[in-house]
Amino acid sequence: MQPFTLPDFYVPYPARLNPHLESARSHTKEWARTMGMLDPDPAVWDEAQLDAMDYGLMCAYIHPDCSAEVLNLVTDWYVWVFYFDDHFLEVYKRSGDLAGAKEYLSRLPAYMPAHGTDGIPEPTNPVERGLADLWRRTVPGMSADWRARFIESTKNLLDESLWELSNINAGRVANPMEYIEMRRRVGGAPWSANLVEVANGAEVPARVAGTRPLHVLRDSFSDAVHLRNDLFSYEREVREEGELSNGVLVFEKFFGLDTQPAADAVNDLLNSRLHQFENTVLTELPGLFEDHGLDLSERLAVLAYVKGLQDWQSGGHEWHMRSSRYMNGGGRATPTASFLGGPTGLGTSAAKINLLPGLLGPGGPKSHMHVPFQRVGPVETPDFYMPVRVRLNPHLDEARREGVEWSERMGFHAPLPGLPGPGLWSAEQNRGFDFALCAAGIDPDSTADDLVLSTQWLTWGTYADDYFPLVFARDMAGAKAFHARLLEFMPLDLGAVPTPANPVERALADLWVRTASPLPPDGRQLFRDSVITMTESWLWELANHIQNRVPDPVDYMEMRRRTFGSDLTKALSRLAHGRSLPADIYQTRTVMGLENASSDYAMLVNDVFSYQKEIEFEGEVHNCILVSQDFFSCDKDQGVAVVTDLANARMRQFEHLAAHELPVLFEDLDLGAEAREALTDYVKKMQEWMAAVLLWHQKTRRYLESELRHPLGPPASAFTPQWSGGGTGGWTGGWTGGPTGLGTATARIASLLTLGNRSAV
Repeated sequence: MQPFTLPDFYVPYPARLNPHLESARSHTKEWARTMGMLDPDPAVWDEAQLDAMDYGLMCAYIHPDCSAEVLNLVTDWYVWVFYFDDHFLEVYKRSGDLAGAKEYLSRLPAYMPAHGTDGIPEPTNPVERGLADLWRRTVPGMSADWRARFIESTKNLLDESLWELSNINAGRVANPMEYIEMRRRVGGAPWSANLVEVANGAEVPARVAGTRPLHVLRDSFSDAVHLRNDLFSYEREVREEGELSNGVLVFEKFFGLDTQPAADAVNDLLNSRLHQFENTVLTELPGLFEDHGLDLSERLAVLAYVKGLQDWQSGGHEWHMRSSRYMNGGGRATPTASFLGGPTGLGTSAAKINLLPGLLGPGGPKSHMHVPFQRVGPVETPDFYMPVRVRLNPHLDEARREGVEWSERMGFHAPLPGLPGPGLWSAEQNRGFDFALCAAGIDPDSTADDLVLSTQWLTWGTYADDYFPLVFARDMAGAKAFHARLLEFMPLDLGAVPTPANPVERALADLWVRTASPLPPDGRQLFRDSVITMTESWLWELANHIQNRVPDPVDYMEMRRRTFGSDLTKALSRLAHGRSLPADIYQTRTVMGLENASSDYAMLVNDVFSYQKEIEFEGEVHNCILVSQDFFSCDKDQGVAVVTDLANARMRQFEHLAAHELPVLFEDLDLGAEAREALTDYVKKMQEWMAAVLLWHQKTRRYLESELRHPLGPPASAFTPQWSGGGTGGWTGGWTGGPTGLGTATARIASLLTLGNRSAV
């Protein structure tokens, strides 16, 4: 029996079949034989297995419009990548041969020279032979920019197989956010997105390839592909192969779910990522085209790429339903419950609408129906795991005094032109916020001057974060102009700046010259980028407010690192190691994992402490508790439990990386004593940063209900019609969000998900 019933998939686009299917089937079988992939040593595939998996059918579905020649090429690429995956399983995963795997993988980049096709070494096995042949056939028609992106995604795909192998050897199941991030690297869908450009004959213009909209399109596409594959491959991977990298298993372990509700929750996340893809296409691409001045051919190339990704999703689903490689029987013949409840009984059948499965699930219309300014009350502080004790800088009192006095000079306590009432902050409020305490924990050994500067940066970032949504509300054009002006106050040459028009600009000009002056040019660029990353992310928040949209969980986590200012506060620490550490060390999986885990821990702590302030008093939609409530249709306490568990899991992941993977990184990169000491110190600084952030939230008065003032906007008691959800739901005065009242505070998300059909909420 199958381990679970396949859920109702959201497939918004019809699958189409390329007319050159049969030629692709015959060509790729002969190609695989020529490359040695059907040889008995090692016995990975035989001809019958290759025929049953039918990669020709897969590629004919995912690339329905390309020519026969191009279809043959991309089909060979997929045969190669699946062979690599199965070969790696048979030879290295089953034996646990980590050393052999590293040596094997280290040879493969030589078969993808960035400059073209010259100098490729003689292949020694089918994987090398296939890669060399494919590289020669593909790269002549592609740009240098595409080659660089494809090399990176291919290298990630190959190298991160070691991550899977390490987890298998350690018996370790990743936490959900870690899994999503790593699955992109090892799962191959970003690699597939690069091949979409080949198949559709339309490269993404280099000048927008690195922008947020294109990254989100690639990543949401990739996540949906991988989560769909996880559902179909669970039986083979988890039950037969002992695999630990599967989203259903991750949800089982993290949320304590049985297999069926875990599979349904994974499908909900798959649907949410598809909605994220659609939202990005419709709301972000038009602005991207205008902001970057793309000409007609460039716009058409991006849209052809989008169409190719949509075709891939639908075609990939059809192939999974037919391939012998996957579990694809036993799907639900009929829905187990109607969507959103609705009218039932005699005479009501005509009122029901035949909606696509998943359309009204997480990420769809429901995520635009949040009622702002609801009364939610304070959150009982959970037990956050913190293994590090905070040390405070001895110059704390001086930084406190200087921080408030500087704020006064910058105008943070003065009334804002055009807005009624007193200043955004009062001096007394500012003292209660106590940003110096946070800085003193982050930099316990710094000089008094450096501590004052850090305190002022924290003060500026928080003031600007409060200023931005209040002043620009729904004014995206004004917000973009404001953001563009901020860049002028951070000249890399320390030249003249415009006359400041508001406290945010005045303070940034003051901070920039004092911070950037002692830095080398690359250090100035690094720090400037970290500030821009934060301020630009506020535009994303504003766009969601304009749409009244609770973000998709993955998009939220990745953007929240930026809105929280993690890069800014860590940049100063990183700059201290600029002479000791090569820049590419910060791009390794281990260091990026440490940075992301620490950022997520800190911002999840913030979301718990700031929940009442943001949801009840500010009408905010950017809080992980609310995102959890929206995704799981659960109450506040269950949302807090999810966020706390995820924060603690990220802390334990940080500890795992520091204890087990950092020493391996030292050896793999052959780092000297100075570099090892610098990187170890950087990790220590991240630990101190997390501990300081937690202590500050526990001590600051910023989030106390007694200190909160309701901003401009509807009162917390505003009555707005809203759907209550469930099979017998109806229109009420607020989002019910799951069980409430006496005895329900400890209800966990696992019990909620096992109640019944997840598609009905």
